[in-house]
Amino acid sequence: MKHWLVKSEPFKYSFADLQRDGETFWDGVRNYAARIHLNSMKVGDKVMFYHSNEGLAVMGIAKVTKAAFPDPTSNDPQWVAVNIAPVKAFKRPVALAEIKAHPALQNIALVRIGRLSVMPLMKEEFEIIEALGK
Repeated sequence: MKHWLVKSEPFKYSFADLQRDGETFWDGVRNYAARIHLNSMKVGDKVMFYHSNEGLAVMGIAKVTKAAFPDPTSNDPQWVAVNIAPVKAFKRPVALAEIKAHPALQNIALVRIGRLSVMPLMKEEFEIIEALGK
């Protein structure tokens, strides 16, 4: 099992929206590196859900429920989407400032490559962020 972080602007689609819907497809990604990551996602992989632009915090955990398939918002079959479903909301969001301040999280893509919308996390990094959210 791999671990991931996805970013969404909460005014477009928030973690609360995912909880309400029960499942959604993660579409509209048009970054080549992010596409590679989407193609690498497998059913059961754990996913951190991060609010970008507003909030700047990890809000909770989701899981991949369907591996990569052609993105229905694109006519180009190379662009893909995955389905995700909520697992749990954090008791308290984990702010980007807190992540940046944590010594063990200095090298995650969220800190190094801020514009990437889908990124891998090491298991240990995922567990640290999860612990901070409890």
